[in-house]
Amino acid sequence: MRYEGTVYRPPSEAESLLIQATIGCPHNKCTFCGMYRETKFRIRSVSDIKEDLQAARNYYGENVQSIFFPDGNTILMKTDQLVEILNYAQELFPFLKRMTVYGSAKYLKLKSSAELRRLKEAGLARIHSGMESGDDEVLRRINKGFTSSEMIEQGLKVKGAGIELSEYILIGIGGRERTQEHAIESARVLNAFTPDFVRLRTFVPLRGTPLYEDYQQGHFQLLSPHEALKETHLLVENLEGPFELLSDHYLNFAWVNGTIPEDKPQILELLKQRLCIPEDQFRQADSGSL
Repeated sequence: MRYEGTVYRPPSEAESLLIQATIGCPHNKCTFCGMYRETKFRIRSVSDIKEDLQAARNYYGENVQSIFFPDGNTILMKTDQLVEILNYAQELFPFLKRMTVYGSAKYLKLKSSAELRRLKEAGLARIHSGMESGDDEVLRRINKGFTSSEMIEQGLKVKGAGIELSEYILIGIGGRERTQEHAIESARVLNAFTPDFVRLRTFVPLRGTPLYEDYQQGHFQLLSPHEALKETHLLVENLEGPFELLSDHYLNFAWVNGTIPEDKPQILELLKQRLCIPEDQFRQADSGSL
């Protein structure tokens, strides 16, 4: 298999075979993200992707059970090409249970419902999507490239095609100024299309990004550990579900994993308990000190 640059994958794809279908991100304008900032986006040829799949088959054998196709927004590929790759992967790996890609609302809207159903039939099981926030002002500030209403529309379309949707929320991405709006609006949007999974990430500014510069210049105020926990509590308070809520990242201040609405009381209680811990006992990295 051939890889270009740093390859990123969701934590839930830790056991998956990684086959790059695209290089970089076609949007590449989010103010908080430095993943592909110096990489020019391109789509790899179907023949190159097939060669890598065959190389993986030769190396790992036929028992691969899950494949994730990086890089950012692989959903942008032409549907015929993506279907061809998915079908080929299933031929090579008869025990394959799941194939997944990244796809934001900006590029999901380029796919029709019929195209998404074709992808589902070809074996696309899940799309990982960075919603980050449901607050339109926050989305505008971080330059996500879509609105909350577009996220709802595309989320419903993906779910209607039978494809699982895993949404990512960045705790603290609204800063102190919009912490309440970020939490409440994110819950509203998630409740409107009920993704299968909601995954929480605590925002920490990354050097070399526009939002890091705002942070350095005092234009963006990071949440303290307690403020981040309170924002998470407000978010969970307003979630209706049904979906799985997961806090599976080392930067988070609390591991709040469960099903909404069934486990909501226990999750809220856990967050209250974490608020009893003095802030100076949280790791420095958790406080955004880089």
